[in-house]
Amino acid sequence: MEKRMKSAEQTMIPQARADNAHLEALLARVAEQDRSALAELYGSTRGAVYAAMLSYLKNADEAQDATQDAFLRIWENARAYRPRGAPMAWMLTVARNLAKMRLRQRARIGDLSEEEWQAIPAAAENVSAEDRLLLQSALGSLGEEERRVVLLHATAGLRHREIAQVLSLPLATVLSKYRRAVKKMGAHMEGVQNDVAGSL
Repeated sequence: MEKRMKSAEQTMIPQARADNAHLEALLARVAEQDRSALAELYGSTRGAVYAAMLSYLKNADEAQDATQDAFLRIWENARAYRPRGAPMAWMLTVARNLAKMRLRQRARIGDLSEEEWQAIPAAAENVSAEDRLLLQSALGSLGEEERRVVLLHATAGLRHREIAQVLSLPLATVLSKYRRAVKKMGAHMEGVQNDVAGSL
């Protein structure tokens, strides 16, 4: 089961997980108003930014619009980035702040629909249909902050310290929520598999 969980999590990591040095180089070019660099940055990180937006806004169309706005903010504020080896964390902080602003403006709260959940694992190209269904079901068993921690770790490839920075949470809280989420997902997936085995 543990191997299955690790395998499922790894399938969520998009091809977009470029190394920090490459992302920092792209941000430096974006700061110089290089549109080709922005296009490359967008292609490399859109899935992670979209997943973060969706986890906050809980609406696929709004998350898509907010993702576009986030990259506009990144374009406008790239000069403010200081290379510290955490470019993805900086970009997701920009996204988080924009998402929170939208939530304050629209006060939109609700659960993700099945269609919207599908958009998260579908951001990775190598997710099998079976793993996608398992991930959708398992993610649905988590609390909101637990879900965000898992998605930022698995989809954006952030370390726990970076997640703490993005979510403005203590590192100990992030570690606790991640461990609890993994246990919940493992128990949920085991229950699903037992149900399937019992029906055979």
